[in-house]
Amino acid sequence: MGKLAVSALRAVLGVLLTGTLLVQVGMVWVLVTGADDEALPLTPMRVIVILGMLAAQVVLVSVWRLVTMVRRGTVFSHAAFRYVDAVIGAIVALSLLWFTVTAINAPGQREDPGVTVIMGGIGLAILGVALIVLVLRMLLAQAVARDVEASQMQAELDEVI
Repeated sequence: MGKLAVSALRAVLGVLLTGTLLVQVGMVWVLVTGADDEALPLTPMRVIVILGMLAAQVVLVSVWRLVTMVRRGTVFSHAAFRYVDAVIGAIVALSLLWFTVTAINAPGQREDPGVTVIMGGIGLAILGVALIVLVLRMLLAQAVARDVEASQMQAELDEVI
């Protein structure tokens, strides 16, 4: 991965992490102080958004760490699995939060249940992303196993020579 690509990705990740932190702090402030000027209480939705941003931050930090490992050439190691597993867990958590939003929104959609069906489909799509990352994790596991095997074969070849 080139220096420019790494720098650009880190800049994007940094902006996203900073933005989510600022929005989270603002939302927590509203929840703590009770400065809710809305006609309808939005506390459940705000809590879900705060938790969703936390899950997104886990993904951002994990991707940052994986990019660092790529840059150092150590991504094909067992240490990378911890970050990939964190990404998978955070994406599953995001899908569960989305299904919660769908359930909260569903009673208001009795006349037109299509919105609820679409929202459920979006939740399934989010789970699909988690499955894609799981498949990529399996590919990483194969690459790590091949790397270990190649290192062992190189060591044996060095002994013979």
